[in-house]
Amino acid sequence: MRAVSPAAPLTWVVGRGGLLGQSLEMVMGETAVSESSRTPIWHPPEPITWSSSSAGAVELRHQAAQFLSAAGDRPWTVAWCAGAGVMGTSAQALRLELEALRVTLDTLAAAPRASEGAFFFSSSAGGVYAGVSAPPYDESSPVRPLADYGRAKLDGEAIVTAWSRRTGTPTLIGRIANLYGPGQNLGKAQGLISQICRTHLTGQPLSIYVSLDTLRDYLYAPDCARLIVAGLARLRQDQTATRLSVVTKVLASQRAITIGAVLGEMGRIFKRSPRIVLGASAVAAVQPKDLSLRSKVWPELDRRSLTPFPVGVANTAADLLRRLQTGALG
Repeated sequence: MRAVSPAAPLTWVVGRGGLLGQSLEMVMGETAVSESSRTPIWHPPEPITWSSSSAGAVELRHQAAQFLSAAGDRPWTVAWCAGAGVMGTSAQALRLELEALRVTLDTLAAAPRASEGAFFFSSSAGGVYAGVSAPPYDESSPVRPLADYGRAKLDGEAIVTAWSRRTGTPTLIGRIANLYGPGQNLGKAQGLISQICRTHLTGQPLSIYVSLDTLRDYLYAPDCARLIVAGLARLRQDQTATRLSVVTKVLASQRAITIGAVLGEMGRIFKRSPRIVLGASAVAAVQPKDLSLRSKVWPELDRRSLTPFPVGVANTAADLLRRLQTGALG
C-alpha cells in the first residue's frame, strides 16, 4: 500500500511585489519535483495599498481572514517579506508597518489549528547588528541598532516571537544580508549592486556615501529564497519533534567583500569602471564599517552552492535593461 504524502501547505507571501517576495514565489515553484508537489501559492484578490495612511493594515486584516478560509483544514505558511523601510525611513512610517504586521498576526491567531501553520519574518542583519563592534555576527551576537529602521526590525521580531509563543505557530525569523537581484525597487535608497548596474546601463553617475573599504555581505535574492524554503521545511520538521516555536537564523552568503572590491569586480564584468561619485550623507553615520556575517543555526542548510557573483550581476543587469527598454523603471 503506497503512503500518501502530506498536503503541501498553502502559502501566502506578503510583499510578493518586492525583491524577496518575487524570488520566494519563483523558488517555491522551482522546488517542486512534480506538479502534484508544487507549493500552492495564495494570491489575494486585491492588491495591498502600502501607501495608504494605514500602511495596508485594513486590507491585510481582510486578506488574512480570506487566506485562513482558503486554507481550511490544510497546513499553511505565511511569509512576511513586506516593508518599504530603509535606513533613512522615519520612525512614524516604520510604526505604521509594525501595526500592519500586528493586525495580520492578530487575524491569523484565529486559525483553529495554529500549530499546523508556519510563519516567516524578514528581518535585517545590517539593521540589528549595526552598533555591535565584534564582527562577524551570528545568531548569538548581541544586537544594537543605530537607526529607527533597525529598531523597528527588532520590534517586529519581538511582536512575531510573542505571537508565536501565544498561538503555538512555529516561526522562522531571518536576519538577512544585503540582497540583490532581478526585480529590485530602485526607488528605495538601497541596493548597491542594482544601482551600479543601472549606472552601467544609463551612464548616470552613482553617489556613494561610505568609504570604499566598507565590508558587506551580498546575497543573491533567489539564493536567499531557497534558504527560506529549506528553513521553513526544517522548522516544520523540528516543530513535530521538539515543539520548538521560534528560530532565528542569519541568511547570508557568509563572504563579506569591500565596496571597492565590488566596484572592481563589476568593472571587470562590464569591461569599464562604474561612474562613481564619493559624497557625504547623514545616513552614513548609521552605516557600520564591517557587517561580516556567519550562521551557527542549522549550518547544514548553508552547505549549498550559491549563485556566482558574476552570474548574479549579469541576471540583475539583464532585468534592469529589460525594464529600461519597456519603461518599467521610470
